[in-house]
Amino acid sequence: MQIGSHAFATPLVLAPMAGVTDKPFRLLCKRLGADLAVSEMTTSDAHLWATRKSRWRMDHDGEPAPVSVQIAGADPATLAEAARFNVAHGAQIIDINMGCPAKKVCNVWAGSALMQDEALVARILETVVAAVEVPVTLKIRTGWNPENRNAPRIARIAQESGIVALAVHGRTRAEHYQGRAEYDTIAQIKAEVSIPVLANGDIDSPHKAAAVLRHTGADGLLIGRAAQGRPWIFREIRHFLDTGELLPPPSPSRVREILLGHLESLYGFYGEEHGVRIARKHLGWYAKDHPEAADFRRIVNQATCASTQHALTAEWFGARDEAA
Repeated sequence: MQIGSHAFATPLVLAPMAGVTDKPFRLLCKRLGADLAVSEMTTSDAHLWATRKSRWRMDHDGEPAPVSVQIAGADPATLAEAARFNVAHGAQIIDINMGCPAKKVCNVWAGSALMQDEALVARILETVVAAVEVPVTLKIRTGWNPENRNAPRIARIAQESGIVALAVHGRTRAEHYQGRAEYDTIAQIKAEVSIPVLANGDIDSPHKAAAVLRHTGADGLLIGRAAQGRPWIFREIRHFLDTGELLPPPSPSRVREILLGHLESLYGFYGEEHGVRIARKHLGWYAKDHPEAADFRRIVNQATCASTQHALTAEWFGARDEAA
């Protein structure tokens, strides 16, 4: 599979997730097997680019290539300007968000709301593709609601507009993340367009990854929520696709090592106050499969300094290691 000058063999991609796929998490997932890690969406509103949050989102210093940045908005001209701005600040791939189901995004006619206006979709895609020299990709859902699964038409528009790869989440906007993802629509899209298609939605194990690839014929996979607290899932899936064998799960000591390194990168990137706060959700995800996870979250969420949070985490996961 080719995205511009970047070649991939059945790519496994960290899906863009607001508030999750920040630079520390992207770097971690890449080290643990992700071929590509897409940034959390960046607004196309230039008035917000100078905010602290936007500066964090646009920081790609030292990030291994290729750097993929997702932009969100509804106006072709402002999206084009956002694409140019992000390319000037390190983006090597621009991804356009037409998949976010969040109400605050759809209420301003961005994200998956755009799928209701196919003419506007075409104008946005054509304008952004013409604005930058780097490849432009697109993330969509299967439609606005189950009665309007127009993703195949959007896919054809994308191909005609110069989009080089398309990621499809197997739910409509109305379904948010409820129920099960369906893959028939993704298979239909793959059969009707020649650009690479990546499947997304409920891919949470090596066996599921292989099954989705077989069912859809997709060129690659986007993995989102399943990587939260389990960033090594990319390595597990890659090994299974390549060998047909399952890797043993990481040992408790390895999980502890990965987690403590993740904490340190959060503190270094955000500073102590914000790093501690942002780390809390990741700690909950890492611990979620343990019976004592609720007690751990209660204790660790009370920590207000990095040294305490780090020490509590090291102790708790160390005890799991000893018990194993």
